[in-house]
Amino acid sequence: MAFGAGADQGSADRYGLPDFPWDRLAPYKALAQAHPDGIVDLSVGTPVDPVPAVAQAALAAAADSPGYPLTHGTAPLREAVAGWLARRHGVAVDPKDVLPTIGSKELVAWLPTLLGVGPGDTVVIPELAYPTYDVGVRLARARAHATDGLLALGPERTPLVWVNSPSNPTGRVLPVEHLRKVVAWARERGAVVASDECYISLGWDIEPVSILHPDVCEGSHEGLLAVHSLSKRSNLAGYRAGFVTGDPAVVSRLLELRKHLGMIVPAPVQAAVVAALSDDEHEREQRERYFARRARLWPAVEAAGWRIEHSSAGLYLWATRTGPDGEHCDSWEQVRMLAERGVLVAPGDFYGPAGHGHIRIALTASDERVDAAVTRLR
Repeated sequence: MAFGAGADQGSADRYGLPDFPWDRLAPYKALAQAHPDGIVDLSVGTPVDPVPAVAQAALAAAADSPGYPLTHGTAPLREAVAGWLARRHGVAVDPKDVLPTIGSKELVAWLPTLLGVGPGDTVVIPELAYPTYDVGVRLARARAHATDGLLALGPERTPLVWVNSPSNPTGRVLPVEHLRKVVAWARERGAVVASDECYISLGWDIEPVSILHPDVCEGSHEGLLAVHSLSKRSNLAGYRAGFVTGDPAVVSRLLELRKHLGMIVPAPVQAAVVAALSDDEHEREQRERYFARRARLWPAVEAAGWRIEHSSAGLYLWATRTGPDGEHCDSWEQVRMLAERGVLVAPGDFYGPAGHGHIRIALTASDERVDAAVTRLR
């Protein structure tokens, strides 16, 4: 069964945005849905487990919120963020330097614009990256430079460097030494380093370290931002709950702009964030769920002929398959092979040219669906 997998991803509008990647999965999703036992959707990292009871209760208790919420967030929210970072990740921030965001994706998309990035500027993004980094650069009409190494860029201005550890899609964790070099490189050039740390609570083989940890930044948050989300840690994807913290001057600038733009987290969601970040038990339980699913899927994927690379943290298995000639099989061909077994995954091409020949397999399915995938793979 052939689908136009190589369909043009040309300009969607005057910003030159690509077509929304997951729309291209539609025919493969239909193929997987035709399986007699239904689809196992491992293509998108959307949580399926219950929202923690403490967060639901806090949301309900704050439901009578007729007034406008605070763009800066309530004092309890900012204190809960600071407490969680100190308690769980060894990072000290002043609560006034915490800013809630409407999830993390909107911040990733709009950060270049909010920082004044524009035409003629270069933004560094990871070589394998969640597509929204590139989208944000395009919205600012700047140029994205995809690399995982330290750069010898030309004379163009480089005001922003993105890092993502643990990585989406690969699950790779950047070591402290690498992060220190990125921070030093950026500070020499006056660039802001924005670290997407949405999967930092999900280290399996390696413990991820924040860009704001003193081992990385030598006790100074100058020029640094850490971006976090409660979507994975606390199953709050439907609440759109995240935050950014770091350099006081940069956070203050973002706050003033977001006040003008109406980028405000609803008050009931802010209350739910306080409850979720103040409760470590549900975080531990959710980690155990994902760890158990990973432990079942990993050997089944390998037994079916794939090789798993990186994947030492986060919610995905980054896998590849080689043909008789020893070359990587086409990503879309691998997607088709699994869709024929009723299992839907994401092609590595979604995350940049370096993803060719790979697929991303999400751990975000129910235990019953994970078990169904294991059976089909074996």
